[in-house]
Amino acid sequence: MARPAEGTKPRPEAIQTSGFLNRIENDPAHHLAGPFRPQTPLGEYPAVASPVTHTGTGPVVRWSSQSSGFWADIKSLRWVVVPSSSLKILLIVFVLWANWELLAPHLAIDIPNPFGPLLFISYRIPGTPDEDPRYHKGYLDLLFIAYYIVFWSFVRQTITLYIFRPIAKWFGIRRESKMDRCGEQGYAVVYFAIMATWGIRIMSQLPTWWYRTEHFWIDYPHWDMKPELKRYYLMQAAYWCQQLLVMVLGLEKPRKDFYELVVHHIVTIWLVGWSYLINLTYIGNAVYLSMDLPDTFLALSLLLSYLQLNRTKVAVFAVFLCIWTYFRHWLNWVILYSVWTEFDLMPETSKRWSPQDGVWMVWWMKYQIFVPLFLLQLLNIFWYFLILRLAWRAARDITTTDSREDETDTADN
Repeated sequence: MARPAEGTKPRPEAIQTSGFLNRIENDPAHHLAGPFRPQTPLGEYPAVASPVTHTGTGPVVRWSSQSSGFWADIKSLRWVVVPSSSLKILLIVFVLWANWELLAPHLAIDIPNPFGPLLFISYRIPGTPDEDPRYHKGYLDLLFIAYYIVFWSFVRQTITLYIFRPIAKWFGIRRESKMDRCGEQGYAVVYFAIMATWGIRIMSQLPTWWYRTEHFWIDYPHWDMKPELKRYYLMQAAYWCQQLLVMVLGLEKPRKDFYELVVHHIVTIWLVGWSYLINLTYIGNAVYLSMDLPDTFLALSLLLSYLQLNRTKVAVFAVFLCIWTYFRHWLNWVILYSVWTEFDLMPETSKRWSPQDGVWMVWWMKYQIFVPLFLLQLLNIFWYFLILRLAWRAARDITTTDSREDETDTADN
């Protein structure tokens, strides 16, 4: 590359771009860049009290997991971060469902259990065989999502507080903010690993296995879903709604990249809901899998970075880069190519706007599908570029300490 002539000033655009990237890379609180910054030696700071055992006499901090009482947690929506309260909600609904099942044969014959749609998927298609039942969508799906928002709240806080925070302490982490981040990344590893495995299993049952993209469109609309596919889709929706709820209600300790994450969650929920509504669940499953599997290894890399298991982190990060490249880029370009070139493989009778018939694919829907996926790919390219820069910087300066991180984390305590 040619070097600029001596005395030549850099372009303002280059300065702005470089400054923007440097701010992200040097931000210890950023959800992606922070963990890859040089970490403070383990055990260097004294232990701090866990939010689980907080016994202060003042008002409970909004993002603390300390319960203010069940009804108070319900009214303030703090059940999202208080696992004991979310567990009580789950159990109340289950007990009501179980009591109805026991008493209905005697008191309410032939009346369906009103609590069933909260726990189980609804709208089985009549006449479908028991060995291969099929389901369609409906408004009761919102009740299922609502219940599993509570479920994911309980699972998230239980894994974060009672599994990965103790692990972080065992490894010598003493700062409250770092223990929180370890808990978050540990939960992310568990969630994305489970959902990626589940997504692979579901795709193996579909004609789209392994990314046979022509079947995204052949025989559209795919409105009669296998029960596992429907359950998987609604559980994904519940997870992202729960993540957004925590952030917008201020139930989590504020972050510098708050707005960035809120926008990400809103866009994700929009894509989940829209693809479900217009019967594009086959392509939705393919996109989910291309995101969840790389996110598993990303979260694992971040967790290992916090724990300062540097050799293991390097090995996992190398695997992560390969998986990210294949799933987030190659397979996403395969999906985009399919949208652009195979859209017309769908039956001619489906190329119309008729929601009552489950078809929505007028000509301009091709672009409505392509553009969001393309924008998602641009975002992936940006993160890929940032990840490579972070990796290169870490390789060059692996022993550097960062006093700014010390200041940020001290302020968090």
